[in-house]
Amino acid sequence: MTFVDTLRQWDEAVTCVDKKNLPEALRIFLAIEEPNSKIYFNIGCLHLLNKDFDDAEKAFDSSIRKDEHLAVAFFQRGITFYKKERLEESLGDFTNAYKALRGNQLIDYKALGLRYKLSACEVLHNMALVEAHLGNWTNAQENLQKALDYKTESKINLINKAFQSILKQKLFRLVEFPSSELFRPNKNYVAELQKKDYLGKAKVVASVVPQDQFSGFAPLQPQVQDGPTTPKEPGVFKALEGKAHIVLFELFPETSDELAVVPGNIVFVLQKGADNWATVIFNGRKGLVPYNYLQPLDISPTSKRPEGIDKPPTHDPPTRPKRNGDQSPAIGSRADKDEKDTEFAENSCIIKIHFTFTFTISLPLGSSYEALINKIKMKLKLETTSLTLSLTPGATEDSVINENTNMKSVWNKAKDGHLTLWCKVNEPPHKSEISFVALHTYESSSPEDLSFKEGDKIILLSRINQDWIEGQCGENTGIFPAAFVKELPVNGK
Repeated sequence: MTFVDTLRQWDEAVTCVDKKNLPEALRIFLAIEEPNSKIYFNIGCLHLLNKDFDDAEKAFDSSIRKDEHLAVAFFQRGITFYKKERLEESLGDFTNAYKALRGNQLIDYKALGLRYKLSACEVLHNMALVEAHLGNWTNAQENLQKALDYKTESKINLINKAFQSILKQKLFRLVEFPSSELFRPNKNYVAELQKKDYLGKAKVVASVVPQDQFSGFAPLQPQVQDGPTTPKEPGVFKALEGKAHIVLFELFPETSDELAVVPGNIVFVLQKGADNWATVIFNGRKGLVPYNYLQPLDISPTSKRPEGIDKPPTHDPPTRPKRNGDQSPAIGSRADKDEKDTEFAENSCIIKIHFTFTFTISLPLGSSYEALINKIKMKLKLETTSLTLSLTPGATEDSVINENTNMKSVWNKAKDGHLTLWCKVNEPPHKSEISFVALHTYESSSPEDLSFKEGDKIILLSRINQDWIEGQCGENTGIFPAAFVKELPVNGK
């Protein structure tokens, strides 16, 4: 049986347990040809729920043979022996479970797929109970005394009640594992079992421009079932809102109601204002563009390819027309705009900033470095300490702008109220790699474990908890017990 088949049946079985269908879950588990220690543990738990103690014992035996360090399996087999009144063997398994804890307060098995924490104080509690059954009251009291050293706040009442019973030489209740809790397969592996549609659903994209090679989109044309391949004119263009124009010059917005466009974009003019600003639609957005930045475009099927699109004008753009106070109602009156969208004062400067994308901000000429960097920080939502500003694409010592820069020299480079800067994110400092050396050979018992030999070097990926580590050895990655390795000094070989 392949690993994928085992994983699929494992997932199906735990799903049946979630649905309270325990017989079907047990049937699926038993059908797995080569169970690992976790699956054997699950089989034992289900037998224990059914009070099939002999079958439960055999399953836990197999689980321990597969992984002799699985403390919770010793704990469960100890409970099985206790229920079968084989007290000496029960005490032996509880003792082995306690040793497997290696002096830790608990083992959290969540990282291995089991929602359970095995506590040392609970193991010692059961050891004390078995000693009491055997008449060894002194040993029982000593075990409970040890349990006090490991107890957590939630276990105080448990240990105190057991102590009261021991002092009266009375028996107390066994701490049992919730047998309905099972080891679950790695959720990342299970997710890979699902079929994935990498291509997604098909999408139809239509262009209204013959031989279109431009950026931007126009509304889709109405489609007719079994209709002609060549659209009729002019009815087909009734779906288009506005008249098509091509953008000749790049526009950097200075207010929120202006649109950023570049030469070659196709926009649809809805209305031309008396102030020579046009209300247009571009990529589904509505905004303002100077009409003298646009050129009418014929997009009928019989039209020829527009000239001048591949090579936009190289001369400077015309002067931006002044904005009237009563702007087009399609955009909204200027009185409704935020104060930031009012006309700029005469001493304001538009700063074009090249980042991973290009954006603009505005500041009064002569502003401080703090005002400049804080404005950029608010735009990028990054800490100022992680940003470097410069006057040139390459941040050299002479071009970098910081708190020590004479800002007067920076503002002197502004022309006609415009300034261009470059901004980049500083690279984080390099962190030293943490690695371990293997003290003992570890053979993995499940797919997510990492196998290694004594002396192997292992690179730290993450610390799961105090008992388990995720690491990389050679080309393999996985989790392993922390007790099997020793951390090397930084840059250790």
